[in-house]
Amino acid sequence: MSAPTPPVVAAPSATSPAAGVWLVAEREISSKLRSKAFMISTGILLLIALAGVLIGGFTTKSPAPDKIAVTAETASLVQNLPGYTPTDVADRSAAEKLVRDGDVKAAIVPGQGDGFDFVVLAMEDAPSGLVSALSKAPKVELLSPPTTNPLLRYLVAIGFGIVFLMAASTFGGTIAQSVVEEKQTRVVELLLSAISPRTLLAGKVLGNTVLAMAQIVALVAIAMVGLTVTGQTTVLEGLGGPIIWFAVFFLFGFVLLAALYSAAAAMVSRQEDIGSTTTPLVFLVMLPYFLVIFFNDNPVVMTILSYVPFSAPVGMPVRLFVGEAQWWEPLVSLVILLVSCVGAILIGAKIYENSLLRMGARVKLSEALKG
Repeated sequence: MSAPTPPVVAAPSATSPAAGVWLVAEREISSKLRSKAFMISTGILLLIALAGVLIGGFTTKSPAPDKIAVTAETASLVQNLPGYTPTDVADRSAAEKLVRDGDVKAAIVPGQGDGFDFVVLAMEDAPSGLVSALSKAPKVELLSPPTTNPLLRYLVAIGFGIVFLMAASTFGGTIAQSVVEEKQTRVVELLLSAISPRTLLAGKVLGNTVLAMAQIVALVAIAMVGLTVTGQTTVLEGLGGPIIWFAVFFLFGFVLLAALYSAAAAMVSRQEDIGSTTTPLVFLVMLPYFLVIFFNDNPVVMTILSYVPFSAPVGMPVRLFVGEAQWWEPLVSLVILLVSCVGAILIGAKIYENSLLRMGARVKLSEALKG
């Protein structure tokens, strides 16, 4: 009796680099979309963003101007007075009627020979802001007037910062866990029998970048809806250009971080060891975020942060929104980010390739760079 014929194992078919990158990217995207935790966290993030935009919009929204009745003699007093809308009346009696009926907050009518040129009419209490504005005071000239509401500036800095921080931290951590999981389960050995380590790395970066950019697009849509609902059309118009620049900076900034997270994770073989190699990257993401928040009103610090690759995706859009950046500055900053991105990809690919099949103890950075 002849011995049984062993099963034939087909050798992995050759895969082109482009096809391999897309297959890995598609695998990364589909696995995230099937994850309930990912979908729930994304939904919560979108709800938080919508709530933040609505609260910020209502907080910074200017109150409706008060109506003030004026005659032909007193109309000039409130002609350029902010917060008040003049309503023309024929005389004092017409003004009193509007005040008593509640149609106007107060009225300014000519004086009656008591030493004052005009009289403010009100029901129970005269508007203190109006009385103060009508008082004789020296003219004030601001040599450096603020171009943006400080609270709005702060909220925009927080908005851009939180979006970048959350996306970079979430997807960076996901990439790191995926790399270590493939090493622990030996799946990486099977993958590398069909594609190269650089193709695998490129696919992971591409897949997670697509997901991260999809979140950015969703957040931008949420912001636009929130600003429209709160009537902040001026803010919406001012955010148009900065949001586009933020998306461009975010794209390359995330690719930079994704390559570094993948490389850092490849140096360890257990999930519990991920923190030992990715902690420096966490600080590189968090530190610029806090610096932008705390120094959003400091032109010197913000200028520096808008050129540092890890903080440029937040710092430069904020400066563009408040009008502190010249037209050429985002272009120069983007070139610096692109050069840094290429360098990170080359270094990350080398570490990833040299560490991916090394199991057991953590691979030292010097060893990973030498190969």
